[in-house]
Amino acid sequence: MPQKQAARLHLLSTREVLAASEGDLADGGGLLLRIRGESATFVYRFTAASARRREMGLGVAHRGSLKQAGDSLAAAREQAYNARELVKRGIDPIDERDGRKQAAQQAERAKKAERRREQMTLARAARSYHERVIEPTRSAKHGANWIASLEHHIPAAVWHAPIASITPPALLAAMSTVRSVEKPGEKIPETLQRMRQRLDAVFEDAIFHGLCATNPAAAIRRKLREAMPRQEAGQLAALPYREAPAFMQRLRAAQGIAARCLEFSILTACRTSESLLATWHEFDLDASLWVIPKERMKAKEEHIVHLSPRAIEILQEQRDLDARYPFPSPMLPGRPMSNMAMLNVLERMGQRAEFDKDGKRLRGTTVHGLCRATFSTWANETAAGRPDVIEACLAHEESNRVRAAYNRAKFNNERRALLEAWAAYLAEPPASSVIPLRAA
Repeated sequence: MPQKQAARLHLLSTREVLAASEGDLADGGGLLLRIRGESATFVYRFTAASARRREMGLGVAHRGSLKQAGDSLAAAREQAYNARELVKRGIDPIDERDGRKQAAQQAERAKKAERRREQMTLARAARSYHERVIEPTRSAKHGANWIASLEHHIPAAVWHAPIASITPPALLAAMSTVRSVEKPGEKIPETLQRMRQRLDAVFEDAIFHGLCATNPAAAIRRKLREAMPRQEAGQLAALPYREAPAFMQRLRAAQGIAARCLEFSILTACRTSESLLATWHEFDLDASLWVIPKERMKAKEEHIVHLSPRAIEILQEQRDLDARYPFPSPMLPGRPMSNMAMLNVLERMGQRAEFDKDGKRLRGTTVHGLCRATFSTWANETAAGRPDVIEACLAHEESNRVRAAYNRAKFNNERRALLEAWAAYLAEPPASSVIPLRAA
């Protein structure tokens, strides 16, 4: 059999390229010069491994001069040669070229993303998150405190570092410096935990937007807790629970809305803002219930408080003072009391907390410590309730959502019994340190 003749190549001259008119002119080996009106291009025609006939554009044929025409023809022949070599190896040159383009585009996007990550410092990411998420949804005061807690306490070396470069050990070391800048009397562990939670939100947002790959704030959660020294009961700025009944006896004798609000807050173990901002529609006195909406709760979950008889009595005494607030401002009708009102009650009673220069409590209590830490210490040390029930009464956030739902659904009777036992202890301290609970 006669051997198949090799395809003839380079059939066109430079002058033919320059003078070509409408139509396709073959240069051999699948290379064509295609003229369509004012347009002149080179095209490579081939049969792919799939037996599909395809055409691959090789660019414009410049025909302004003999030199331009010659250069264009030489470049097209080189591209056609490379394409023919790929076809011989079973590779579709169009697919190969598209793959190279995509790889180049991906590489360019990766470079841009890397430059963006390098420019996106923790400070910029935190301020961006604060502007987009915190400012529109929180009060002006809370929003200002939110960003200030990070700007004032995170060392500059970490605060202005690229967010993608920050490691858990570096962040933990940065958080440890907060101890030296806190004011005497402020609770360092609580401040650190708030900062860690805010950083956690910033890093999660940065991960979502492709600015970093890991969340060091989440990684240091346990390490931060382990690094914090265990505090003695006196450091919590809370009244020792054995002194609480005597304090309550004096408090009941005190006059004024603020005194009643403080007594109510102690009986319900609630936070200051929860009682100050309470409105009448949240209460069902017939069912002895107070339902605090999620918008006013720290954990953003609706919280049910079981009211003891004395708590209900206080509310009934407040009934005619204001149409909206049980504990209204005595100076500003239709407004709640100032958050300093209950602290002033402690001041007048000589029970406001005092601290030494190192931040150690010398005497007295804070409102938060009296309402919550004193209750928690009493309940835990006297085994008045199971730990889960105590935490549910305090509305502490449960990280496990399944357990949280279970706690809210199943602990109602135990929570009611625990708060009634607390009210009974405050009214008449028992001889024993163990408070018996009625059957749930």
